[in-house]
Amino acid sequence: MSGVQPDLLRSRAALSRLFEPSDNVGLALVAAAGPIDALRIATGSLRAGNLLIREMTEELVSAGISGRGSSLAEALTRWAPRVPDLAPDRDLATISRAGGELLVPEDPRWPEALRDLGLGMPLCLWARGDLSRGLPVLSRTAAVVGSRDSTGYGASVAGDLAAGLVVRGWSVVSGGAYGIDAQAHRAALATGGAGAVPTIAVMACGADRYYPAGNEDLLREVVRRGILLSEVPPGSSPTRWRFLQRNRIIAALSAVTVVVEARWRSGALNTAHHAAALGREVGAVPGSVYSANSAGCHRLLRDGSAVCVTDAAEVIELGGPIGAASD
Repeated sequence: MSGVQPDLLRSRAALSRLFEPSDNVGLALVAAAGPIDALRIATGSLRAGNLLIREMTEELVSAGISGRGSSLAEALTRWAPRVPDLAPDRDLATISRAGGELLVPEDPRWPEALRDLGLGMPLCLWARGDLSRGLPVLSRTAAVVGSRDSTGYGASVAGDLAAGLVVRGWSVVSGGAYGIDAQAHRAALATGGAGAVPTIAVMACGADRYYPAGNEDLLREVVRRGILLSEVPPGSSPTRWRFLQRNRIIAALSAVTVVVEARWRSGALNTAHHAAALGREVGAVPGSVYSANSAGCHRLLRDGSAVCVTDAAEVIELGGPIGAASD
C-alpha cells in the first residue's frame, strides 16, 4: 500500500461509497477538511464549524460551482441513508481478494494527470492489475472510444489504431463496453507491448464486477495483463450517471482522446467534451456520410472540436505535444 496510513485508506474507501462520483459538496468537504475529518463530518460524528463551511464554499466557487451556506446541510440529509451501509474494511477485503487494491491521491503511484480535474478528481481508484510500475504516464496514453453498436468499419479502424499505439509504446484507455471500446482493448492486448501496460479499462461499476457480462473474458484478460479501474466501491452497479462521470477519468488519463465512431448523441462525445475542457487534444475518425454511426465524429470535425485522424501515427502526433508538456 506504499505506506499510506490505514485510517486514510479506510476513510477514502468509505467516502467513495458515501458519495456518488462528482458529488461536488462532498468533494469540497474533503478538500477543506481532509478525508478523515470529512468522513467524521459526513457521518455525523463531528460538527462542521462556520470557518470550514466558508472554506467549502470557496472551493465550490473556485471550481465555478455556486456555493450556498445550506449546501452541507442538504448534503448531510442526502448522505444519511447511506451511512449504515458503510463498511470500508469489508470493501478493502473484497478488492484484496480480487487481487486488487485501493489507490489514493496520497499514494506516489497516483496518476498525476487526474489532478487536472481539480475538484472533480476521484476520491480514490479501486484498481486491479499489475500496479508495480504505476499507471502509464500521460504522454504515452491515448483514449480510443466510440459507439457500442459499432460497424465493421469502426471495429477495424479501432483495432488498427489500438495496435499501432501499443506497438509504439503507448497505452490504450477505454471504457470496457461493447463495440469500439471492446475492440480497442482486444487489439491492444493482442498486440502486447515490451514493458508497457497495453490497456486500461475504466469501469462504471465496481472493479470486482465484469460489466457488460458479454465482455467478461475480455475484462478478465485486462486484469491479467493490463489495469482495470473504478472510482466506485466493490459491488457497485453501473448507472447512467456513473457511465457519464467515468468518462472524465478516461479523458484525464489520456494525452489525446480519439472518437472512432459515434452517433449524433453518444457517450463517446461526452468523453471528447471532457477532454477538450481539460485542454487535452481530441481526434475523430471520419466515416461515410451515409452512416449514422459517424454522425457524431463529423459533428466534432465540423465544429472544430476535433482534428481528423486516420492512423496511430497521427494520434501520436496530435497527442504528443500535450502529453510532453503535462508530464
